[in-house]
Amino acid sequence: MATPSHSTPNLSDLDERSRMIFREIVEAYLDTGDPVGSRTLSQRQGVGLSPASIRNTMSDLAAIGLLTAPHQSAGRLPTHAGLRLFVDGLLQVGEPAEQDRQTIESSIAGSQRQVRDVLAEASSALAGLAGGAGLVTSPSREIALKHVEFVPVSAHEALAILVGEDGSVENRMMVAPAGLPASTLIEAGNYLSARLKGRTLKQASEEIRQELAQRKAALDEAASGLVEKGLAEWSGGEDRALIIRGQAQLLDNIAAAEDLERVRMLFDEMERKEGLISLLDKARDAEGVRLFIGAENPLFSLSGSSVIVAPYMDSERRIIGALGVIGPTRLNYARVIPMVDYTARVVGRLLEKPGN
Repeated sequence: MATPSHSTPNLSDLDERSRMIFREIVEAYLDTGDPVGSRTLSQRQGVGLSPASIRNTMSDLAAIGLLTAPHQSAGRLPTHAGLRLFVDGLLQVGEPAEQDRQTIESSIAGSQRQVRDVLAEASSALAGLAGGAGLVTSPSREIALKHVEFVPVSAHEALAILVGEDGSVENRMMVAPAGLPASTLIEAGNYLSARLKGRTLKQASEEIRQELAQRKAALDEAASGLVEKGLAEWSGGEDRALIIRGQAQLLDNIAAAEDLERVRMLFDEMERKEGLISLLDKARDAEGVRLFIGAENPLFSLSGSSVIVAPYMDSERRIIGALGVIGPTRLNYARVIPMVDYTARVVGRLLEKPGN
């Protein structure tokens, strides 16, 4: 599982007793969501230590940033750094349970569904199973191009015509310098056609920018400017849909006013569509599941939520979108991580079918 960079104590920094007590506290917290006291911990099966011995170890774990004591409570909770250490070093992640797999399959795998239906059902299924909110981004439209042409529309505008190898045609309006001659439009179109043929904008844009910056392209200044402007506008021109389901799940089992306030902040954070899409797109940087706990992702630093995301792929094994779950830090990570990964695989498989 790919994870963001972080600095926490290593498991090798903990002796056997500290490691055992730390694991017991985190598992008890994930079960109940409540602070864990030394007396309660001493009564757990297999612990075999006195409350006084446990308190001493808990103080040591708090001193190195793995535990915290909320509101002068006698109990302790794992910090976000503690949860990260637990997930990375102590959590056993396997395949999703058979019942979860069946639920995911039956929820998403309807016959002849459109892409939007598949994604919406995936978001709903994740929300229902994980007890958080489900998130899915629509596929990015990265089509290999065959031809690019610029056509003058007015004194200040040009129409960019992008022809895909699949026969699709996309027209995009651009602001062009006044008095730009037709020869410059032709020159810029020919240049882009030659370098984009058989490649997506994403695949070729960096190479083209470097060539322009190093003045290796046989283009005059006006044509270079038009190409640079086109790449800048087109790279941010995708209209990506974000599907969120299950926000109400986050309101369940709220016992304290501060928890309600945290959920309210989370709802505010979830209103930032571009930030959420950017977060989900981080899953495209690495194969497999990514996990962000609390402040590891600035978007959710206020609510301190956990986000688990995974990419889904097309029939050519290209990552085209991502899905995931947002919830409290006490998510059942052992269950949700493989669930998110499996859902991404199911969505990718369904999008390979004809008609989607």
